[in-house]
Amino acid sequence: MGLPVDARAVEAAWDRVRDVVRTTPLECSERLSSEVGQPVWLKREDLQQCRSFKVRGAYAKMSSLSEAERAAGVVCASAGNHAQGVAFACSRLGIRGTIFLPASTPRQKRHRISTIGGKWVEQVIVAGNFDEANQVAQERARAEGCVYVHPYDDVDVMAGQGSVAVQLGEQMPENTEAVLIPVGGGGLIAGMGAWLRERRPGVRIIGVESEGAASMRQALAAGEPVSLDRVDSFVDGTAVGRAGEETFRVVREVVDDIVVVPEGAVCTEMLELYHSEGVIAEPAGALAAAAARRYLPQIPNGPIVCVVSGGNNDLSRYAEVLERSARHEGLRHYFLVRFNQEPGALRGFLNDVLIEGEDIVYFQYTKKNNRDTGPALVGIELSDPGHIRGLRSRMAASPLHVEEVSPDSAIFNLLV
Repeated sequence: MGLPVDARAVEAAWDRVRDVVRTTPLECSERLSSEVGQPVWLKREDLQQCRSFKVRGAYAKMSSLSEAERAAGVVCASAGNHAQGVAFACSRLGIRGTIFLPASTPRQKRHRISTIGGKWVEQVIVAGNFDEANQVAQERARAEGCVYVHPYDDVDVMAGQGSVAVQLGEQMPENTEAVLIPVGGGGLIAGMGAWLRERRPGVRIIGVESEGAASMRQALAAGEPVSLDRVDSFVDGTAVGRAGEETFRVVREVVDDIVVVPEGAVCTEMLELYHSEGVIAEPAGALAAAAARRYLPQIPNGPIVCVVSGGNNDLSRYAEVLERSARHEGLRHYFLVRFNQEPGALRGFLNDVLIEGEDIVYFQYTKKNNRDTGPALVGIELSDPGHIRGLRSRMAASPLHVEEVSPDSAIFNLLV
């Protein structure tokens, strides 16, 4: 049995979308190239229509509908890039669309979808999470005969998303070693992988997942898609609890490797991309570049390409991004310190325990009903991760009772 999508299908989808999507640039990152030791190129899908590759799949799917299907309208469920892609396609193609959003969808995202879709799109807010919104969307499609536009597990959607590879084939160096592609449900890597495997067979295809949502790697290990017990939703663009059935079939055959990146490393790369390259990447958009820095399965022998899949980032999340990055890099640590309730206790801590380059960035009393002692949660930022050994030694030698907070402690939920 053949694969659900192949290079010819991707090229046919490219013909359908080429007049509406942008040819996004391929830019060399001097920073990453220096760190990796080979040229590292960034495929800037964050500069795509709606700031994400998702518009490719949505438009490819909807432009292939029959007149009767277009008249019936489409539905989808999404709180992010897929919703914007569907809204864009509705507006350009004149198709009525209903987008089901979980109640937690921020107001600015609702406004963005409304702005893109205009009169062609209706938003329906569903009490609950994405899974519940998705269930309602599929029920509406069945009841009213609408076309359900899946975010990834659909042949036309996969082919449309794979059109990134067609553009890339004309841009990337001939001796490219590998292409790193973020993975959620698998639509992007299935489409791109199918085209690359046939048209650029010498290029290694490497998928990148976040540690808290590695559903495709779990599927490959199990031999079939499986549901994760828990999903960390921070890298929301790829936070999928179960890989797609059709995408899995393609990935199993064409992808060389799947690597997993901790969320903290993603945060560090988001900051580096912004500070060094001026790229405002969403968490999923920074996955591939984060993998290139530290998590490649082997040292590359030639140039590599990292797909920056999207740039729909909420600026209000940057406090969390900074926090996660600092913890991951070993620059920020938290301690429960029990101070004696006497004058000068805090000053003694500052003078005897902390040295230059160690700053208190968080201080909060956690208990106030004890007359003799007062435990406080203290966050300390270091200038170098190796300085933690000296800090721990000075704390151990002090008369204070100090307990270091484990990174997996529930206390960290108070901090972001």
